[in-house]
Amino acid sequence: MKHTLRFRVYLSDDVASEAWRHIDILRQIRNHAVRDYYRSDYNNRPSDYDQHNTLTDWTERWSIFAEPSQHAAQQAISQIHSDLVTLQERRNNGSDVGRLQWQAKGEFRSVSYNQSSRFNVDHNTGDNRFVRLRVEKIGWFKIRADRDIPPVDEIDKVILKKETTGEWYVSLVTTVEDTPDKPPLSQIEPENCVGVDLGITSYIHTSENLSVDMLELSNEYDRYAREQRKLDRKEHGSANWEKQRRKVAQAKRTIKRKVCDYQHKLTTWLVTEYDVVAVEDLDVKPILETSQNAKNKQDAAWSRFLELLEYKADLHGTHVEKVKPEGTTKECAVCGVETAKPIWVREHSCPACGHTEDRDLNAAKNILNRGLKQLGAGRSESTSVQTALPTFTPHREAVDAKRVIEAGSPGA
Repeated sequence: MKHTLRFRVYLSDDVASEAWRHIDILRQIRNHAVRDYYRSDYNNRPSDYDQHNTLTDWTERWSIFAEPSQHAAQQAISQIHSDLVTLQERRNNGSDVGRLQWQAKGEFRSVSYNQSSRFNVDHNTGDNRFVRLRVEKIGWFKIRADRDIPPVDEIDKVILKKETTGEWYVSLVTTVEDTPDKPPLSQIEPENCVGVDLGITSYIHTSENLSVDMLELSNEYDRYAREQRKLDRKEHGSANWEKQRRKVAQAKRTIKRKVCDYQHKLTTWLVTEYDVVAVEDLDVKPILETSQNAKNKQDAAWSRFLELLEYKADLHGTHVEKVKPEGTTKECAVCGVETAKPIWVREHSCPACGHTEDRDLNAAKNILNRGLKQLGAGRSESTSVQTALPTFTPHREAVDAKRVIEAGSPGA
């Protein structure tokens, strides 16, 4: 499977200027390819291979198109067609999506290479903190080696990107061959399975009655709002406006990094602690369109949480099963009878069997049972949900989000 390593890089002024100039030319090539695609006959639109061949004609007509690496230009065109496939898949799933849009100056921010002849790595720098990397037509620059950097023959793809904060990063895509096998379902013990409910009052609530709080980001949002107000008072395009724009980007980056760090630690804990993780497959878009605290729901970034969970499950050999969330809150985890309850009612109380427990805990148990059944490890219909769970449920433990950030996992 593919594994991406991201590093901070440091470019000299000359190399940074040249890299940014090439990226802007690639943006123009990308926009030209998008226009060429949509102007073609609907039933005879060009493929990425067709546009790679046409690139030679474009470089003869516009000499500036020949200045960046032609391999990088082909990669920019290939990305267009990859995006078109994604748009079509979303369209087939019923999403209302439009066409690829023209990208203005500064919106296209990266250059990529996927042939080892186009880049090189120098580990012999005399400084263990840094490694040097060269990419075609741009030059050499330093990578901060906060972890091992693979040799060039193990790198499948290099992506150099300038963030909106002005910092440069490089992503090295490698292939991981020796990922652990997922354990056979017949050998998985009930205590090594967990159901995860993506909560409202907490970030997650597990079937073992562990709840993890939402991140508290009010101070970070206050700072972001202050910097944004200062930017609004600057003359657009001026030197002071650009300086303030970077401060806004830095404030936004702080929020993003805290959320990403939080999600990485939570997902790593789940896939290393359990053999089976069942989680509800939320459709986030309609949730965010409601007026009820949509900002906090967006901070939760549940879509990225699910993506990270599946990605890390493959790395650590863990079964992750996404289940439909409909009815998980209403259904009783003991007898299966559905009971409607408004969102502000936080306790499940079954009128049929009298079972009472926390609303999110009940949902997490139902999620686990559905996940086990989808995997083929569930129990028969006549057996209650709790037979697929540990024989006891511990007293609820609430974990503060700050503890996750500082310790690395809820159990640390």
